[in-house]
Amino acid sequence: MKDDSDLGREYDAALRRIKAQGEAKERLGMATLMWITHSWRPLQVYEIRHAIAIRIGSKDLGNDIPPISILLDYCQGLATIDKGTSTVRLIHYTLREYLCTRLNLFDTAHSTMAEICLTYLTSQDLRGFQKHASPVPRDAPFLEYCSLYWGTHMKMQFSDRAKTLALQLLYQFDTHRSAISLWNSISWEFTTGHVPDREPFSALHCISYFGITEVADILIKMNRWDVNQRDSAGMTPLIWAARCGHEEMVKLLLREKRIRPDQQDANYGRTALSWAAENGHQDVVRVLLGPQFVNPGSIGRRWGKARPAVGQLFGRRYVNPDSSGQYSKTSLLWTAKNGDNGVVKLLLGPGGVNPNSLDRYGRTPLLWASKNGHEGVVTELLGRKDVDPNLPDAGHGQTPLSWAAGNEREGVVRLLLRRKDVSPHISSESGRTPLLRAAENGHEGIVELLLEREDVDPNIRGGEYGQTPLSLAAQNGREGVVKLLLDREGINPDTPDTKLGRTPLSWAAGNGHEGVVGLLLEREDVNPDNSSESGRTPLSWAAGNGHEGVVGLLLERGDVNPDSSSKSRRTPLSWAAENGREGVVGLLLERGDVNPDNSSESGRTPLSWAAENGHEGVAMLLLDRKDVHPDTPDTVYGQTPLSWAAGNGHEGIALRLLEREDVHPDTPDTVFGQTPLSWAARNGREGVVKLLLEREDVDPHSSGRSGQTPLTLAAEHGHDRVVELLTYALEIPRKSGN
Repeated sequence: MKDDSDLGREYDAALRRIKAQGEAKERLGMATLMWITHSWRPLQVYEIRHAIAIRIGSKDLGNDIPPISILLDYCQGLATIDKGTSTVRLIHYTLREYLCTRLNLFDTAHSTMAEICLTYLTSQDLRGFQKHASPVPRDAPFLEYCSLYWGTHMKMQFSDRAKTLALQLLYQFDTHRSAISLWNSISWEFTTGHVPDREPFSALHCISYFGITEVADILIKMNRWDVNQRDSAGMTPLIWAARCGHEEMVKLLLREKRIRPDQQDANYGRTALSWAAENGHQDVVRVLLGPQFVNPGSIGRRWGKARPAVGQLFGRRYVNPDSSGQYSKTSLLWTAKNGDNGVVKLLLGPGGVNPNSLDRYGRTPLLWASKNGHEGVVTELLGRKDVDPNLPDAGHGQTPLSWAAGNEREGVVRLLLRRKDVSPHISSESGRTPLLRAAENGHEGIVELLLEREDVDPNIRGGEYGQTPLSLAAQNGREGVVKLLLDREGINPDTPDTKLGRTPLSWAAGNGHEGVVGLLLEREDVNPDNSSESGRTPLSWAAGNGHEGVVGLLLERGDVNPDSSSKSRRTPLSWAAENGREGVVGLLLERGDVNPDNSSESGRTPLSWAAENGHEGVAMLLLDRKDVHPDTPDTVYGQTPLSWAAGNGHEGIALRLLEREDVHPDTPDTVFGQTPLSWAARNGREGVVKLLLEREDVDPHSSGRSGQTPLTLAAEHGHDRVVELLTYALEIPRKSGN
């Protein structure tokens, strides 16, 4: 691999070759490199070809567009085409740094590019295009780039020629196609719908957006445009300038006696100060908060109902720093959310804003800063005596400490806990304290900080199920937090929740957190066979959810009953069979103390559950056991395993059951009197119907309590193919008197 010095020498040599080509070729080659290096986005092949062809100041673009192959040749290997994007790029990322550090190469790059863009936009060729034409016309391939970036290049490097060209464009801007191109690019964030019969973007809006004061000053003096006019996004020139951070443009606009510095945009009700604060433009905020724009009296700059009167008194030349828009967010709320400490200091200055202002969700600046982990802003706000550090939001009922704890903002938590008036006990709407949120999300450092407080109860219960911090940590597999809590004196590791009666071990086992289960099983004060309100043990939960590793750990214990029954008389094997947990079923069947044919309260055996749900592997394991009766009906519907399998179309299980001599294939259930064939026909289980019709001991004429036969059930439910099978079977004489 070549080092930087080797690359630099190769780049030097390439530049020498470019200069040795002759003046015309050198000009084209260097112009190509300039555009690639300093454009604001990668240029398409067709764009850079047109950019190179433009003669600054010409009204006629002409047709002398150089082929891209020629331009690349003149670059002497320093440029290439990216085949994936069809853009032109430099051959290596180090070349851009090399070219940018050679200031003499492109010392007027941005002003030149601005002049080229403006020449393109003011040419005769573009005057024929309708303003509202969409999409960009094919005959104007360079229109989009020029419309979007001429002002950016000009802002970077001003020139008098660019100024002249810009004024030519802006005089006709209201009817120019570039206005639409620029508008479509920047307005998507601000428009809430189509606004008919309004010009979207005036020349003054445009120049305020770019922040070019030398041009804006001339436009303002023309008195052709209203400095307070809203565009279709409801934005004024001042709001655009403030939002984009153009300090000098803001100052220029504020010098106008007609300006309304506190005017809100039409869509969101936000002021220039609000936009500047959100985007962290500290210098603009300082200008807008200047003494000439605030009430010199002692209203405290919180206008309230006095706002109309103050407006008349000062000709609306004031800024209300507590103004809130559509989302009820003040400037302080916006900047606290985004974490700009400098802007926060300005807003909290003497006679400043309300530090406890609420947005539409009832969230304070401190809450937003805490939630997003902005320690500097939190420090500033906590330095105020009038900041309430415990105000919960309206939607979740969470305090700043709760949000910080749940979002792993350890530095913020430390700052908040230094305040004696910060309560760590306040529960959210979901019943979670900061400790519960931190434990649930596995934030070990924050759990440690909270446990250092003497007034924090490590066994507190909360949340939807009334769980302890240990229970929530165990449920979510937060092994580190579990260790922390188990090492603390006074922790009860076996506390059940208040709703389901499940212990931390039960939650960990049910969710398959093997490491947590291992930690809890090491404790002598943890009962590994404790049952919940439903009578299910940790083994039952682990078996039902298929966590073989946890099942193995629990089965190693001598104090765990592998055949324990829940209140519905369901065993771990029953739950595993129902859910198709083949591996767990295998582990349990290896035990001599597990009854594989145990019936539940509804009379369902493990085989019955497996047959209903089509778990063929589990059914095969059970059918291989001599102590499993394959034809046991349940006590609710009186359906056998074959009946359940037939009704649900599980052909593999049905076939295996029909191979057994101890399975009667025509047993009706006790509620509807329907045989397996009737259930299969009713539900359109064509494959199972075929299997059953092959049996001579299956009666296709059998009728249930409603008097319906398999044929009438299939016909009623629209299973045409099953109807055909049954009709054919009924036409053939059957043996044994059927």
